[in-house]
Amino acid sequence: MAGETKNKYDRQLRIWGDQGQAALEKANVCLLNCGPTGSETLKNLVLGGVGSVTIVDGSKVDIGDLGNNFMVNKQSVGESKAKFVCNFLQELNDAVGAKFVEESPEMLIETRPSFFAQFTLVIATQLVENLLVKLDKICRQENVMLVVARSYGLTGFVRISLKEHNVIESKPDHFLDDLRLHNPWPELKQFAKAIDLKVADPVVHKHTPYIVILVIAAEEWAGMHGGCFPTTREEKKEFKDLIKSYMIDLDEENYKEAVEAAFKVSASLGISSHLRQIVNDSSCDVDSSSPDFWVLVAALKEFVENEGGGEPPLEGSIPDMTSLTEYYINLQKIYQAKAEADCLAMEHRVRTILKRIGRDPDAISKADIKNFCKNARKLYVIRYRTIEDEFSSPVAPELQKYLTDEDISFAAGFYVLFRAVDRFAANYNRFPGVFDSDMDEDVARLKAIAIAILTEVGCHASALQEDLITEMCRFGAAEIHAVAAYVGGVASQEVIKLITRQFVPMSGTFIFNGIDNKSQLLAL
Repeated sequence: MAGETKNKYDRQLRIWGDQGQAALEKANVCLLNCGPTGSETLKNLVLGGVGSVTIVDGSKVDIGDLGNNFMVNKQSVGESKAKFVCNFLQELNDAVGAKFVEESPEMLIETRPSFFAQFTLVIATQLVENLLVKLDKICRQENVMLVVARSYGLTGFVRISLKEHNVIESKPDHFLDDLRLHNPWPELKQFAKAIDLKVADPVVHKHTPYIVILVIAAEEWAGMHGGCFPTTREEKKEFKDLIKSYMIDLDEENYKEAVEAAFKVSASLGISSHLRQIVNDSSCDVDSSSPDFWVLVAALKEFVENEGGGEPPLEGSIPDMTSLTEYYINLQKIYQAKAEADCLAMEHRVRTILKRIGRDPDAISKADIKNFCKNARKLYVIRYRTIEDEFSSPVAPELQKYLTDEDISFAAGFYVLFRAVDRFAANYNRFPGVFDSDMDEDVARLKAIAIAILTEVGCHASALQEDLITEMCRFGAAEIHAVAAYVGGVASQEVIKLITRQFVPMSGTFIFNGIDNKSQLLAL
């Protein structure tokens, strides 16, 4: 990556690295409707350096847009909204390719579905239910990712839809270090045995790495307990006492670190249930059309059953700790050597599988295999329901539970009312509350529609709060900039996760409740 680009995107490169930035710069994103929600979403992506964007909007700028969309001005009134937003975004980052299509998204969805095949991802904003269902089918057929975002008064939602999304670099906030203290390999055991915890030199004793202390203590414990490690609370306390018995001074930080990390010795052998579910997935039965991810998972499964002895490849890094420099460097080398050996074994299995399924054995790079090995314990596979399936048969018990849960009821109510306002618009050619004179009648109509929707999916209509129905009508389908900016921020964050294939994107419908300033993710 060029130095100028690195300087430009320095902060975000620290989060998703060169590989993530390269994926962003290759991406071709389409935005449907460039009102405040869509414009705010795309602004974040343009500033982040997405490769190219196409804005689809057939409307003209009107006076009302000046109050909630900072990307248009007085001079643009009566002109193409797509053109002016496109020009504004281009000024924010001229490295991004930007173009616009002066056509309504509805027309493209209905008459030119092939238009969407050219994009990496489509962001659909402010679309009603029937159009979303059609667009979702189009995007799935063309293997294009879809992110839906909408703001409506003081509420809004974001939803992702695609067949399957695989994440290698999930980057969890908290994850147990891969130190294998519960299952040390021969070289680590040998290194630990060569170090005497009864050494007379106090400097050396104070700077023996806690990894070594735990390997030695675990072996001593296992020898006294039939080869088993501590499991019960009482046993874990006794194990910590054993570690403390090695201390010759109360201020030995390395032994305090060993006591704090003692629980790592009791980690379960083998792979996690989450990873086991992935390696046992039917997609592991790969063929020539299988994505690289599943080829790598198939190789991982073989590795775990053979060279790994039930364990995934070692990550190969160790945390900072109190230690003599010599000990620490030697430990690093031991962990790195084991990780490299595991990676070589994985590479051999990947090449063999590729050859077996009729693909080029070098189709997956060594760098990609190494990255996969480093993150093998943290893989994620997410499969999304179609929007049509969710709308026609939501998980009724979950929805009912959400509606009656005091903390989630507002979010669940808005979820139902988003569907209700779209059905209202289909029946009356306008959204409820647009005209003050019809407010009372609109509230009654919207309530009847919402009750009908809940009845259709098998939920009790009494759970829907009356106040929410009134509020939804008061909103009058307005896009408030503050809400649009928040919803757009959430949507752009999910887009980046999807494009970079880093971090875990949301699974479900994210609802923002601006009345109480709360957010909820509903899995329906």
